[in-house]
Amino acid sequence: MVTFLPSRPGRLADVPSFDRGIGGAESNVACALAAAGHAVRWVSRAGADGFGDHLVETVASYGVDVGCVDRDPVRPTGVYFRTAGDRATDAHEVAYYRAGSAASAMSARTVDLAAVRAGRVLHLSGITAALSGGCLDLLRELTAPAEGRPVVSFDVNYRRGLWSSGSGPDVLLELARRADIVFVGEDEAEEAWGVTGGPEAVAELLPEPGVLVVKQGAAGATAFVSGAGALPAPVSEPPAPASAFEPAPVVDVVAPVGAGDAFAAGFLSGTLRGLPLRRTLRLGHLYAAAVLTTPADLARPPARDTADRLTDLDAGAWERLRLGPGWTEADTAEEEVRTP
Repeated sequence: MVTFLPSRPGRLADVPSFDRGIGGAESNVACALAAAGHAVRWVSRAGADGFGDHLVETVASYGVDVGCVDRDPVRPTGVYFRTAGDRATDAHEVAYYRAGSAASAMSARTVDLAAVRAGRVLHLSGITAALSGGCLDLLRELTAPAEGRPVVSFDVNYRRGLWSSGSGPDVLLELARRADIVFVGEDEAEEAWGVTGGPEAVAELLPEPGVLVVKQGAAGATAFVSGAGALPAPVSEPPAPASAFEPAPVVDVVAPVGAGDAFAAGFLSGTLRGLPLRRTLRLGHLYAAAVLTTPADLARPPARDTADRLTDLDAGAWERLRLGPGWTEADTAEEEVRTP
């Protein structure tokens, strides 16, 4: 979607102007991965309108292959407006205008399935499943067991307001159980499925994925690895531990929207590179911090050499790490490591 970010805090009724940007769970992940040097293709639909031009051109500017984005001559590009608060809490307003949008018309008939399945990893989001019956059928098709299927990454992304029928929790659990790598917040697992008891309780509910990442907000994230379906580790690397927790660095948050998508991109980048699990979790945290320290839904991740220096810090230095606005522009790890 094209996003409109408020020029100042306040109710939507009171904000006089907005800055235009782009947003969308899968496209955010695609842009961050491409900016980090990975070969990425985004398969979607956008309207044959000015907003669609802006969306496709901006995604392409990150280095993403947009050759399989279909342009719909009838349906418009979706847009949304938000206030400066957090959309995951009550301190926010979000106005979506995407009913009948080009993206909501995605289905197994309107999407190039061969192009979607051509990569090593296929990343999907629960938000797309909520857009229409056709979108849900498409995700069921893509997560169905099949020979030669790419590793399927699935971000649960539960948004209660998108599921007017109340079927969201059951649908998202079904899709998550068919994926190879799953991202879910501890809070959204409780909201959607009533799971309490921490990450271990979420892992009991979801034993099927080869890798399950439970995000725990500012505290950090826990990954559970069964090995089935995940990308194989390099021969030089020891087997991944069954689980690992990695705390998040202290971040001076500007806006929280888009951080979950960025975390997924960082974790997938580390997975594609064959990094050890703890460094892969740290990379997710760093990518999230890049977005948390900007007002937009999307931000370029830190340069690879910077990220590699930081993910390789000893435990004490990592715990002292504090990241604020502009940290991705720093030249050295020493400049970025600040004691609170």
